[in-house]
Amino acid sequence: MTLLLVDAPSLYFRAYFGIPESAARAPDGSPVNAVRGFLDMLANLIRSRRPDRLVCALDADWRPAWRVALLPSYKAHRLAEGGAPGEEVVPDNLVPQVPLILDVLAAIGIPAIDAPGYEADDVLGTLATTQPGPVEVASGDRDLFQLVDDAKPVRLLYCGRGVAKLEDCDDAAVRAKYGVPAAAYADFAALRGDPSDGLPGVPGVGEKTAARLVSRYGTLDGIVAALDDPASGFAPGLRAKLLAARDYLAVAPKVVRVARDIALPDLDTALPSAPADGDRLLALAEKWNLAGSCRRLVDALAR
Repeated sequence: MTLLLVDAPSLYFRAYFGIPESAARAPDGSPVNAVRGFLDMLANLIRSRRPDRLVCALDADWRPAWRVALLPSYKAHRLAEGGAPGEEVVPDNLVPQVPLILDVLAAIGIPAIDAPGYEADDVLGTLATTQPGPVEVASGDRDLFQLVDDAKPVRLLYCGRGVAKLEDCDDAAVRAKYGVPAAAYADFAALRGDPSDGLPGVPGVGEKTAARLVSRYGTLDGIVAALDDPASGFAPGLRAKLLAARDYLAVAPKVVRVARDIALPDLDTALPSAPADGDRLLALAEKWNLAGSCRRLVDALAR
């Protein structure tokens, strides 16, 4: 009874930038490229992974205040200039497509949920932790490698190059890719940094050094503790870099780690075999020129 968890913002952003607006328009000329691309990605995932259960996760807050309080640079580069406080830079023609995606999901009967004060990553982390396995998480967000757990199991279907070229990642795949176990990925990312999230990392500590430190000391707490031990074997230059970043290292892991215990509504996660509201789906397909994508999604469900 596999549960497929879909990082909806990750996929619809990729769909928007992957399909030209000119190639997908509604009868009134409105672009629907993100909607078509997202629905086709979802159909592809359902056909290829054959889940028994499915939930789409959404951002209620793409830059939660509690994360910004810990690390003010968190996603600061994505703030819209001149926009409302906390407003994210989102293409103007993508904004109206998101509610349409949600309308189609509702007509199909696929739950799409968020949680006030949290990102989609946190919804995914909580569901991956609290729902029975096996679990597969579809996302192009590297932070979600931390969810991989062979025991449950939880796998990450990493869509960095698109759904058609997804990487099915277990713990061995994470180790091969980054040199650390999945459970240590958040600490590794805090050391290395991630410009896409405004996570500076430790200056002078790159991916290889971060992996070596995690491998040797196990956790970021272990690394920090070892700084106070003269016999820990740090090169003087590296010790100086880590000591200079001590305040950052005290908060960064809390920012990188996804929440796993947020309150979520009770869900019927069972994958529908037919649309919950066929008339509504037909009306949406006709109004927005989505017949092909809706049909492919319905066909995938029926199989």
